[in-house]
Amino acid sequence: MSKIVGIDLGTTNSLVAAVDSGIPFVMPDSEGSRLTPSVVHFANAQGHILVGAKANRLRVIKPSETVYAVKRFIGRRGSEIEREEMLVTYPVRGEANAPITIEIHGRAMTPEEVSAEVLKKLKTDAETYLGEPVTRAVITAPAYFNDAQRNATKKAGELAGLTVERIVNEPTAAALAYGLDRLRDKSKIAVYDLGGGTFDLSILELNEGVFQVLATNGNTRLGGEDLDRRIIDFLAEKIRQAGGPDVTGNLSTMARLREAAEQTKIKLSSETEVEVALPFLTPDFNFTCRLRRAELEELTRDIIARTRAHCLRSLADARLELKDLDQVILVGGQTRMPLVRQMVTEIFGCSEFEAATGNIRLGETYHRAEGPMLNTSQNPDEAVALGAAIQAEILAGGFKNLLLLDVTPLSLGIETFGGLMNVIIPRNSTIPIKAGEMFTTAADHQPNMLIHVLQGERERASDNWSLGKFTIDFERAPKGVPRVGVQFEIDANGILHVLARDTKSGKQTIVEMKSAVDVSDADVQRMVEESVEHAFEDLKARQWVEAKMRARDTVLATRKALADFATDMQDDYRAEVEAAVEAVERVLTTEDPNGQTGNVGELKTAHARLDQATKPLADLMMDKAMEAALRRRGAIQ
Repeated sequence: MSKIVGIDLGTTNSLVAAVDSGIPFVMPDSEGSRLTPSVVHFANAQGHILVGAKANRLRVIKPSETVYAVKRFIGRRGSEIEREEMLVTYPVRGEANAPITIEIHGRAMTPEEVSAEVLKKLKTDAETYLGEPVTRAVITAPAYFNDAQRNATKKAGELAGLTVERIVNEPTAAALAYGLDRLRDKSKIAVYDLGGGTFDLSILELNEGVFQVLATNGNTRLGGEDLDRRIIDFLAEKIRQAGGPDVTGNLSTMARLREAAEQTKIKLSSETEVEVALPFLTPDFNFTCRLRRAELEELTRDIIARTRAHCLRSLADARLELKDLDQVILVGGQTRMPLVRQMVTEIFGCSEFEAATGNIRLGETYHRAEGPMLNTSQNPDEAVALGAAIQAEILAGGFKNLLLLDVTPLSLGIETFGGLMNVIIPRNSTIPIKAGEMFTTAADHQPNMLIHVLQGERERASDNWSLGKFTIDFERAPKGVPRVGVQFEIDANGILHVLARDTKSGKQTIVEMKSAVDVSDADVQRMVEESVEHAFEDLKARQWVEAKMRARDTVLATRKALADFATDMQDDYRAEVEAAVEAVERVLTTEDPNGQTGNVGELKTAHARLDQATKPLADLMMDKAMEAALRRRGAIQ
C-alpha cells in the first residue's frame, strides 16, 4: 500500500511531508525548496502550465495569466467575495449565487481546478523524492473553512489524482507537529495560526496521547495578504506623492508592487528599515523609498489586533482562563513578524517581550511564572505540513499512542414549525459525531415534511445560514401522528451528512451537504458575535414563538370542541370559554409584522385563563369519549 503523505495547501506556499522511521519531514520540490509557491501560470490556450517557483517568477511579467492566493476563492460564490479580494491581477468572475471562476485564455476554471495543479506538483515532487507512487494524502484546511470550502479542497485533491483520506484543521495539525505527545500527561495548548490568507485560534487538551480540540475560532479573510494590501496602498500613495503615475490600473505595475510588498514585509521581520526600489515604473520614472518597521507596524496594527477577539472568544468557548493554558504555539509564516509576537504575548501574557527590537529567535521558548509558555520551537512555515504527515501516519497504523479529536465550529440543526432553529449538533462538538432527534407534523394530513438544514448560532431560522433543503414523504395522518427521525452525522473531514427516516414505512432520505452551502466567510465570525449581541432579543423571540404555537394549538382545539359539543354546554359556560378564546386571539394579533415578537407575559396569562376555563369542557369531552367506548364495547358483545 502506498505511503500517505501530508499536504499543507496554503494561500502563499504549499508543502508536502511524510514520516520516515517515526520522524516527520518536509520533502523538497523540483527546485530544491521545501516551500512551493501556491502559484500557477497558464502560458497558452493549449494548456501549457507552470507551477511553483517558475510560475511565481512570471507574476510580474504576465500578471493576468498567473494565479496566486486562490485559496481565498475556493468553495465560494460571487456574493461572498468582497471588493478588495477582487483586486488580484488575474480575471475573477462570480455571479451572486454562482461559484467563482477564473478565466484565462478563454478557459473558465474553478479555484479547485487551479489548486489541483498545485497539488499535482506536490504529488509529483513527493513521488520523485520517495521513489514510489503517491496516491493518498491528508490535506489541511483552516479550522473555520465551511462545508463548501472543505468539499472544494477535497475535490481539488481528487482532481490531482489523490485519494483524500482526511481533511484536518491546520491548527490541530500544527499541534501534532510541535511534539505535544512528549509533554506531560495532561496539558492545555493554544495554537495561534496566522498564515497568508487565514487566521485560526484553537484550544486543545492533551491527555495521555489524546489530542482533543476544546474550541476553535478564526477568520478566513485575515492573513498576510491583508498586510500586503496595506503596504501596496502605502507604496502607491508614495509613488503618487513623488509625481509618479497612478499604478492602480496597471496590472504589471501592481504585480511589481505586490512582489515588493511581500519582500519588504519579510525583511522587516529581521531588519528595522529596508529600501524599496522599483526602477523604471515608467520609461521616465524610477521609484525608491525607505520603510521602517515602526511604519509597517502602524500600517498593519489594526489588522493584527483583530485576532485578539478570536483568541478571547475561543478561550471563553473552551471555558478556560489564561492561567489554565500551558503553551501558546505560533504557526504560519506571518507569526515571524515581531508585532504579531508582541500582540500574542500581550493577549496571553506569555512572556516579557522586547518590543523595541522584537528579539525572539526561532527555536527559543519564553515564559514567566503566571503565564503560558510561548513555543516557537518549530519552523512556523512547516508545522502544519508536518502535523498533516503525522496524522497520515496515524491513519496508516503508526503512532498508535496518539488520537486526534477535532470539533465543529458552528451549531447545526433544522428549522421547526414557527421559524425557529432546533439545534441537533451544538458548536464545538467533537467530531466525528452522530446525533439525531424525532420530529412530527404540525398540520393534519401532511403528505411530507420539509427538512431545512441550518448552520449558525441564532434562535430564529431566518438569522442562520441555509445549508440545503429536501423533503421526505409519508402516509397522511392527523398532526402529531407521523414520526420522522432526523440524524446528523459529521465525518472526520468535517462534512455533514443528513438522514431523515419515516419510522412507520422505514422510508429514508440521505443527503450530503456539499457545494450547496452558501455561507459568506466574512459572516462566519460575525455569527458568534451576533449571537451574543442579540442573545436577549433572540431569547424573547423564541419564547414568543413557542408560547404562540402552544396558544394557537389550544385555541384550535377549543374551537373544535365548542363546535362538537355545542348542544351539551350551557350558554353561560359556552360564552365564558369563547371569551377566554377571544382574549388569547387578541394578544396574538399584537405581534410584530414578522410574527417574531409579542407580549409573552400577557399571552401566557391569557393562555392560563383559557386552560382554566376549559377544564369543565375537557371533563365533558372525556365523559363523552368514555360513553362512546362503552357503547362500542356493548355493540361488540
